[in-house]
Amino acid sequence: MPGSWDYVTLLLYLASLGLYVRFVYTGRRATGRWAAAALALGLLGHYLALLQRSHWVHSVPYDDLYGSLSLFGWLLGATYLGLELYYRQRSMGTFVVPCVLALYVAGTWPGQHLPATHLEQGPMFALHVTLSVLAYAAFALAFLLSAVYLLQHHYLRRRGATGWRCPAMWRFPPLEGLEKMSRGSVLVGLVSLVAGTGLGLAWEYETARHVSLADPKVLVTLLIVVLYGGYLRISRRAGWRGARASLVCALAFLLVIFSYAVVNLYLSGFHRYL
Repeated sequence: MPGSWDYVTLLLYLASLGLYVRFVYTGRRATGRWAAAALALGLLGHYLALLQRSHWVHSVPYDDLYGSLSLFGWLLGATYLGLELYYRQRSMGTFVVPCVLALYVAGTWPGQHLPATHLEQGPMFALHVTLSVLAYAAFALAFLLSAVYLLQHHYLRRRGATGWRCPAMWRFPPLEGLEKMSRGSVLVGLVSLVAGTGLGLAWEYETARHVSLADPKVLVTLLIVVLYGGYLRISRRAGWRGARASLVCALAFLLVIFSYAVVNLYLSGFHRYL
């Protein structure tokens, strides 16, 4: 059941979303700063809500599908906030915060819990899950950045033909800035995924004394690494950089969704959800 911190977090995320939307339409820096502050406070409340959930289930707060969705949202928001502070670009909050909010609600309000097995315990497994979900969150952020790149690219071409203008569109990062942020997010995702997979294999060997390299989860993870590694390579090459590379990045995220929603739940022998 939702706890006290869950309602506080929900209000803070809603406030942050409203402020980000207002910032896009007004361009006032003070509004943007308040939006980022509300998001930071929301992430703090979300963290405390995860701790509250951990006390409730007597385990790590993400040892089932709902908890992992909540952690997904928290890491997505934290990754975005880090990129926002680094690149000084706040307008993407209008796209990211709704996703964070949706994941948070989906992971909190069902109020269900699937008991963990005795194998799904220990710091190595917890770190494996955290790094894996961080990778998914970073890839999700890269998808949003690539999608905005494609929309803005289409808008600029249309404006060149018709002269139509949308003042709010100019609040978003320039195309080159979106590319840089997307590459940075993908790099975070790749490092986290490789490290998390290595820990997962080590955890499996420690608990079962064997490593399932042919497991669908391992194979799909390898394919994800290849696709995003290819994106990092072509995104700097003439003829591919720009809209084409952004399309590759956006399509690669479909494989991440397949891994999270299908492979984890139905195909992998690792564990049932991550």
